[in-house]
Parts: sequence; C-alpha cells; structure tokens
Amino acid sequence: MASFIVEGGHRLNGDIIPQGAKNEALEVIAATLLTEEEVIISNIPQILDVLNLIKLVEALGSEVKKLAPDTYSFRAKEIDLDFVRSTDFLERSRKLRGSVLLVGPLVGRTGYAIFPKPGGDKIGRRRLDTHLIGLATLGAKCEYNTETFCYEINGAHRKGKYMLLEEASVTGTANIIMTAVLTPGTTTIYHAACEPYIRQLCNMLVAMGAKIQGIGSNLLTIEGVEKLGGCTHRLLPDMIEVGSFIGMAAMTQSDLTIREVHLPDLGIIPAAFERLGIQMEYGEDYIRVPSQKSYEIDTYMDGSILTFSDAPWPGLTPDLLSVFLVVATQAKGSVLIHQKMFESRLFFVDNLINMGAQIILCDPHRAVIIGADRRYSLRAANMVSPDIRAGIALLIAAMDAEGISRIDNIDQIDRGYQQIETRLNAVGAKIKRIE
Repeated sequence: MASFIVEGGHRLNGDIIPQGAKNEALEVIAATLLTEEEVIISNIPQILDVLNLIKLVEALGSEVKKLAPDTYSFRAKEIDLDFVRSTDFLERSRKLRGSVLLVGPLVGRTGYAIFPKPGGDKIGRRRLDTHLIGLATLGAKCEYNTETFCYEINGAHRKGKYMLLEEASVTGTANIIMTAVLTPGTTTIYHAACEPYIRQLCNMLVAMGAKIQGIGSNLLTIEGVEKLGGCTHRLLPDMIEVGSFIGMAAMTQSDLTIREVHLPDLGIIPAAFERLGIQMEYGEDYIRVPSQKSYEIDTYMDGSILTFSDAPWPGLTPDLLSVFLVVATQAKGSVLIHQKMFESRLFFVDNLINMGAQIILCDPHRAVIIGADRRYSLRAANMVSPDIRAGIALLIAAMDAEGISRIDNIDQIDRGYQQIETRLNAVGAKIKRIE
C-alpha cells in the first residue's frame, strides 16, 4: 500500500486541468461491448478504476488498443461467455464497483449476465434494486445464487416496456439504457437519472445507431434496434475533480485557475461553493479561484443555519459533500452536511476532529461543522483514506495543516484522481508518494 507525505502550509498558484470524467468513462467503456465495430474514446483518465475496467473488458473478448495517452480503441467482435461464468471474472468484478455497468451491455448483446455484489468504496450499502427491477421489467429473469453470492440474469426474451424507476439511480439508469437499445420494442424510462454523464452515454449510443428520445431529461423513450455500429467519443471534464480543486484553492488560500472546464455541466456546484463564501471568476472555459484570507458561510433568508445535502441531478452530487465538509472547517460560520445516500461516508470526520476541526457527527448521515474562520490551523496527523472522496478531503486538510501529515491507503485516492500529487506539486504543493 502506498502513502502520501504532505507538508502543509504551501499555497498553490497557476493553472490546472481536470482529468476526464471517471463516472462517464466507466459507463461508455462498458457500452463498447454493445457493438462488434470499433469505438474510439478520448480523454480517458488513467486511474485505477478505469484501467481495471478496461482490463476486464479486454478479458471479455474486446480488442483494446491504446492510441494515445488518453485515447483507446475498443472492438468487441465476440464476447467470451465462458469467461463471464468463470471464477476469475467474478473475483475481478467483486473488487471493482464499476463492474456492475457490464450487466446492461452483456444482457443487451448476449442475453446473459452474471455478477457479484461489487466492491469499491467502504461507504455503506448500495442497493441494486433499480438495476434488477428494470431488467426484470424488460422480461429478463433475475436470480440470486446464495452459494456464489452472485446475481444471474437471463434476458433472451426481452421486450420493451414502460417503467417508473423507484430511484433515479445513475448506474441503474445506465444499465437499463444499455439493455434497452438492443431490446425489441419501445422502452420508456420515467424518473431516469439525467446527469451529464447519462446524457453523454445516450449521445454516444445515438452516434452508434441507437434511437433515444428525451436525452437530458428524466423521461427517456428508446426504440430498440437490431445492432449498433462504431463511433468516436470524447469524455467531459470530471466535475468532481473541478469541485475538489475549487475547495482545495479556497482552503489553502491559493490563487488557482482551473482550465478546460465545461461550465454548463457543473450544474449547481459553483453556486454551492459561493454559498460557502468562496469567490470565483468565470471565463468561457475556466474558473479562477483568487486567494482570499477568509470566506463566510451563507445562511438561509430567515438566518437559520445552511444545509448542504445530496440530491439527484440537477441537485448537489454526493461525491462532493466530503470536500464541502472539510472546506467549511476553516470558514466563518456553521453548516450542516446531510449525506442522504450512504450511511458510512461521514465517518472519516474522526480524522478531521483529531486535526482540531470542530465537527459534531450527529449520526451516520449528518454532521455539523463549526467554522474556525482561521483563528487556528488544523494540526498535522497520520490518517487512512477509507474511500475516494474522503481521501481527497483528507488530502485537502493535510495541505492546509501545520506540519507534516501522512495519509495511508492512497490506492483509494488513485482510484479516482490521476497522478494527483504530480499535478498538485506542479502548482506549488509539497506531496511525496512512498510505497
């Protein structure tokens, strides 16, 4: 396991470019299995979760070529169903959360899929009901094997149908879309997730020959086609990394410009940071966070304490609540962070409390942060990263703290952030990786 040694107290200055979107990458790479023709995808981030999914797609029978540092060619002429049934496939899938996105393409292309409960972050339960109910609505038979702890999907006799999703699950919506594009008849998905990455997936599938209406909304209508062709596709910048850089600049009193940003696809994220008191300047394709000595948390109109809570798009993404939480520790004022989706994602605040942050963990879903307004600095500490987003929050805290901190288990951070220490050191950070 690798670790970061972080010397705090250094301000950042200069330009930084966000990587391609991790969550979009997982969806569209899985979607390449829907066709036997070549699909070329660019702006792919070189991070563990994405690279592991590429290896898994290759093992399934896809011919994968690296055309450039961030560009890959995929051609799945045939899919190896014997490998799908193998212990090797199941073990590799268990270790990768994104492996669940292979279900839709496998059922759509071959009529069969088997998958275990996927691993990944230790942030609590993640229900698969939306995936399974959606596939069952299309006529697939879903069974759970209590001996192998795997779900088996037989969808040879599918037919398009109307469905109202219980929750706007992003991965659930993606899997249903990828199944429906090769399912005979008309599929209507109401209460579909409508994140930019779902829109990107739909646009890519349309370029491959799929028939999808309502793209960008929560009501999708899909006319099944017999086969899909190839295409080229470019990933959006990662909105989570953009938000992480905004919080990092504010916390360390840095002057940082985030380049190659697609502002329309950031949704409510910039406005949420402004409610924390963070000043920003916007250009056509950049965000500049100027150095500011302090930032004051807004309140509601009646003066009551502000609450940040996660919600489906266009609400605030749950992946940034950890960043908002850590940045609030040095703000003026107080804020309630309400993490609705996962019951274990806030437990990392114990590390911040040990560093001197004033945080009250009310329950597994809610934490009150009492901002220090820089009256005192966070203390350096030794920490362990439990998941991707908590890991980047701990890194931000260590960069602001006085002294030298150590963060263990940074493989979790590597799963979501490409060469993060190299890119941050280039703009003034002092971060060393040790094995």
